Amino acid sequence: MAEPKVVVAVGICACTGGVFKQCYNIKGGIDTVIPVDVYVPGCAARPESIIDGVVKALSILDAKQAAMTKDGR
Repeated sequence: MAEPKVVVAVGICACTGGVFKQCYNIKGGIDTVIPVDVYVPGCAARPESIIDGVVKALSILDAKQAAMTKDGR
C-alpha cells in the first residue's frame, strides 16, 4: 500500500493473539507481521472503541501526511 498508511488492529486476537496465542499455528498479534499504529482491544471490540480507534488513526494519518509534505515527497 502506498505511503502514508495507518494500520488499526481491532479485537484482542489481532492485538495479542488472544486465547489462541499458545496455538502452534499462531505467531501472536498482527504487530509481529506488520507495524500497527492503533490498537483497539476487546472481544468483541465495542463500536465506541472502534470509532475512537478510527478517529485516532485519522489524526495519525494527518500527521504522517504533513511530515511527508514537509519532506517534499
